Order: sequence, then structure tokens, then C-alpha cells
Amino acid sequence: MTATLNPYLADNFAPVQTEVTVDALPILGELPVELNGMFVRNGPNPQFPPLGRYHWFDGDGMLHGVHIQDGKASYRNRYIQTQGFEQERQAGRSLFGGLLEPSQAGFKNVANTALVWHDDRLLALWEGGEPHAIAIPSLKTIGAQTFNGKLASPVTAHPKVDPVTGEMMFFGYSLAQPPYVKYSVVSAEGVLRTVPIDLPVGVMMHDFAITEHYTIFMDLPLTFRLERLQRGEPAFSFERDRPSRFGILPRHGDNQTIRWFEASSCYVFHTLNAYEAGDDIVLIACRMSSTSVLGTTPGTHEGDNRGVGSDVPLLHRWQFNLKTGAVQEQTLDDRPCEFPRTNEQYLGRQTRYGYAGKTAPTEMPKFDGLLKFDLERQSVQVHSFGPGRYGGEGVFVPRPGSTVEDDGWLMTFVHDEAQNTSELVIVSTQAMSAEPIARIQMPQRVPYGFHGAWVSLL
Repeated sequence: MTATLNPYLADNFAPVQTEVTVDALPILGELPVELNGMFVRNGPNPQFPPLGRYHWFDGDGMLHGVHIQDGKASYRNRYIQTQGFEQERQAGRSLFGGLLEPSQAGFKNVANTALVWHDDRLLALWEGGEPHAIAIPSLKTIGAQTFNGKLASPVTAHPKVDPVTGEMMFFGYSLAQPPYVKYSVVSAEGVLRTVPIDLPVGVMMHDFAITEHYTIFMDLPLTFRLERLQRGEPAFSFERDRPSRFGILPRHGDNQTIRWFEASSCYVFHTLNAYEAGDDIVLIACRMSSTSVLGTTPGTHEGDNRGVGSDVPLLHRWQFNLKTGAVQEQTLDDRPCEFPRTNEQYLGRQTRYGYAGKTAPTEMPKFDGLLKFDLERQSVQVHSFGPGRYGGEGVFVPRPGSTVEDDGWLMTFVHDEAQNTSELVIVSTQAMSAEPIARIQMPQRVPYGFHGAWVSLL
């Protein structure tokens, strides 16, 4: 009997074991002279064969960075050296289980999901624990960031930084005991304030959104219940008959000032943006009618037709009226997409454009292109990576000094499966369907991963 290799440990999902530093990378096309900074992308990369069943979310965090300066580019990749990573490196083997098969040692903070720049530091994020500060451009792990010892919760993988005030908003969720959510605001100078937010039950809450004056939480029906675990069932389950709830509170508010709005049952991994329009709060995100991401949703694989297509994310808009309590929602486009991004210089304000990865019609989660949404004209432009080529999240990089919302570039790693080569592709957002303006050739394969960031460097 032949063992079946986990697909998240095969092909371009498989980890790379070598940390390298390479200067003077080959470039097809030409880099803009004003582009000076570093593109960094996070993702799972287990350093040892995992214990038990491996879920893609379990791997040790590895950063892949491309430093661009004066028309030249260099590459380096580095593991994020968390406490659990160091313990396993000393042991020479895996010590911790994962999402699908926890071990007695519990979970390790893998810091493998996303990145945020705040208070002049780059933070690597994993929603089950504290962030890790990363040095730029070396990608060396500085250590866990606890905001001068004031951190009182895990930190979401997707904090929001207000481009005007410099404040960073984040939350941490608990699955088994209240308060199920703790909400924090960090000042531009790094001063932290945290308040509890009440939920009826623990839920997997991956993302949220901000506007100029409000914060929006999503209490969605992917719930965690210990009683299911005690019955021998999965603790996580998508409860189809439970409505989705959206909590809106003033940025510096608390559990007394939050208002909850109900909408149709759904799941959202990632928000694009939110903004205020008169008495309405508008939220735009990638919405699925349900999710089986943790392998726990009945109906998706068990012959229940309600599950067919339910995992397909589509760009969606909700409008919550703060005066009447009315909720309106609308699907904006029928192209499956994920990892939405916007020009973060306008985060929390009304934006005309949004960007997302174009979901490929493949069994594994891959993107075969990038999408640019014109939310005003309700039109979409597509950039295709080409046959057998798959990429990741398109990170928006604004042109320095520009005041035009869509004046910039999308950056993403793209892998050519036939050639088994990787490159950093740079696409002009004002010429989406054209060839990339530059393709930087990587010295080694870059596995598919999660979220990235651009850090401007002088």
C-alpha cells in the first residue's frame, strides 16, 4: 500500500529548506526608477516533516523578500524564528501538532500568515498569538512584540492601520471561553488600549474592517463548541441556520457602544475595505455562502447539494444603516476571487478601485491572474499569468508622490509549473491587461503562500 502525499507538501506547495541571499537578480523588462523598497511575502514552510495530518495553515512561517533599489533587485528568504521553531530546531524534529490533529504539546505560534508595517517596524502575524518583529531588509527575527508588555490577547493576522492617524486596530479571539473577542487600538506611538467584545459563542474570526470613525466585526457561523468535541464530533462546524452578525462600534468604543446587524448566513476570510456614506456603513469583502476550510462543514463532501459551490468566494457589498438598522447586500461580480487588496493610503475611506487574486479552476487553491475592480463603473479588468502559471496575492504599491488612487503597481510571486521556476511579477494597475512591466527572476522556487507587504525604503 502506497502512502498518499499530502498535496500541501507536494509540487509548489512543498517547503523549501534553504535560506539564501542573492544579489543582482535577472530582470525581464525594466523596474521604475522611483521604486525603492522591499516586497516581503509570508507563508507556511514546515522545517521538519509534520506530526499527524498536515493542514496548510500549520507550517512554520517563512519570509521571501525582494529588495528593489536603483533599478536593481536582490532576494533573500528567512524562517521566522519563533519560540516553537527554535524548540523544534534544537530537537531536530516536529514537536507540535496542527489544526487537524492537535498534539499534547499544543500549538506553536508559526507567525506564517501576514505582515503589517506600523510604528516603524514590520510585524509577522499569526492569529493565535503575538506578532513577531522583523528587521528590514535582513528579514532577521527580532522577537515577539507585546507592546511593552501590555498585549492581553492574540493578534489577528489582518490589523488595520489608519493612513491619517497612524493608529493600528486589531483584535484577538478566544474559542473556548469568554470574552470571545478582545479589541485593541494602538496609537501611532505604540500605546495600547484593549476592551472586551461579547459574542454568544466562540467563532473563527479571521478579518475585520475599519472606516474613518468605526470598526466592524464579523460574528459568522463557523463556530467552535466543546460539546461537539465531547460527542466525538469536530469542534468546528459551519452552522448554516445561524445568521451572520456584523458588529459596528465607534473606533474608541467598547461593548456598550457596539451595534449588531444581522444578514444572511455566510463566511468571509478577507475584507477589501469599508467606508462611511451618509448614515450607511459600507463593507466590501469576499463572501462565501459557507466554508469547509477546516474540513468540518457537512454538505460539501457528503452528497448534500446545499454545499455545492458554497466555498466559492465572490466580491460582495453590505450596507448597514445606522439610523434605521436596515441591511442591504449585493454580490458585485461573479468571478471567484480572494486575497482582496486596496490602495491602503485610502483605507477606511471610499475607494473606487479594488484588487484581488483571480481564483483558478483547480482542485488546489491557486490564482491564475489578478483582477482590478472599478466599483464606480462596475467593471473588471483582468491580468492573466498565462498557461500553467499561478501566483498569489497582488500587493498594491502606490507610485511615490502620486495622488491618483490607482497609480501604482501590483506585485506578486508567480510560479511556472512547467519550468518549476518562480519570479516576482510587477503589473501596472493602469494597464492591467498588458504584459508585466518587470519580471524579476528568483534564484530558487518560491512556494505558494499567504499575504505580503511593501515597505518603502529611502
